[in-house]
Amino acid sequence: MFVIRQARVEDGTALLKLAKMVHFINLPADPSIINQKILRSRRSFLGKMSDEREREFMFILEDTETGNVVGTSGIVACISWPGRPHTYFQVRRREMYSKDLQTGQVHLTLQFGTDETGPTEMAGLILGPSYRGHKEKLGAILSLIRFHYMGLHRAWFADRVIAEMMGALTPASSNLLWEYLGRRFINLDYAEADRFCQHSKEFMTSLMPRDEIYASLLPPEARSLIGRVGPETEPAKAMLMRLGFRDIGHIDPFDGGPYLEAALDDISLVQQTRTAVLNGATGRYPNTGLVSFDGEAGFLAVRTPYADDDEGGIRVPKRALAAIGANVGDRVGLTPLSVATTTKRAPAAKRPRRKAPAKGSGRRASGATS
Repeated sequence: MFVIRQARVEDGTALLKLAKMVHFINLPADPSIINQKILRSRRSFLGKMSDEREREFMFILEDTETGNVVGTSGIVACISWPGRPHTYFQVRRREMYSKDLQTGQVHLTLQFGTDETGPTEMAGLILGPSYRGHKEKLGAILSLIRFHYMGLHRAWFADRVIAEMMGALTPASSNLLWEYLGRRFINLDYAEADRFCQHSKEFMTSLMPRDEIYASLLPPEARSLIGRVGPETEPAKAMLMRLGFRDIGHIDPFDGGPYLEAALDDISLVQQTRTAVLNGATGRYPNTGLVSFDGEAGFLAVRTPYADDDEGGIRVPKRALAAIGANVGDRVGLTPLSVATTTKRAPAAKRPRRKAPAKGSGRRASGATS
């Protein structure tokens, strides 16, 4: 069985191992930064942050049979405020036309921008390679738990939510867009610049030009990375788009990956999240959902079958109760997973036999996670 819980200090070694697998600005492979993030997450779950803007929640996916930490995801409650901006490139299309030549060109331009309005960010999601493709769709659970938690604690989060989709990296964990663009203005390699952002973004706002930059001036291999995600990120992007996120034309200035955005209150999973009393652990369970309990052991959640009852409460299997440390009579969080988070191909209609049957144009569905 798999349980989602808040990060603990003893998870540091396992998180460092995960951080070394995938390059994420939200989880750098630095033991001291990881430890700081765990401590900040602990205070955030307890509601004891001295500055509420610095709330940061780190979730851990644990295999209860082995005790192994197999994945992580998180929420940054407020990614920017006056004096601490969120940075991006705005992507635009510029159309030019010559009457004399009777021809035109369409150019992409990039313009450095900042945002100090403080949206909430869906922080980096990492799933261990040996657990990818698991029948339990563990990557989807790690992603959806964030909506569950935001739905339960709506006042802690901003009206806007953004998700940074990781761009395509080289085998050496570098990025050609940064090498051909960012490094022309900031003489740091990709990893150094990304790591320095953990402490300050002043160097970005001071050294990046504010004028539009024509992407046509970049080599094709760098230009092709604008707004593109790596193959391991495609399923996560597809799932977020189905949940109501949209591409707003902002990309990460380091790797070119797109930023997706949604209004928190418009996300169906957030709308349907509620609390309910546990009224029993027997009977049939026709539904599936995320069920959580915040008790002495901290925040714990599982994906489990459940049943609604006539009193407005729910019933869940005893195994799920034990996993989250809850008892009958406790109030728990619930997010029904009846909302489609994966796309299924509609069954093909039967066609009459012909010598030259028409070809279908169905598009292959994308999974929620790798």
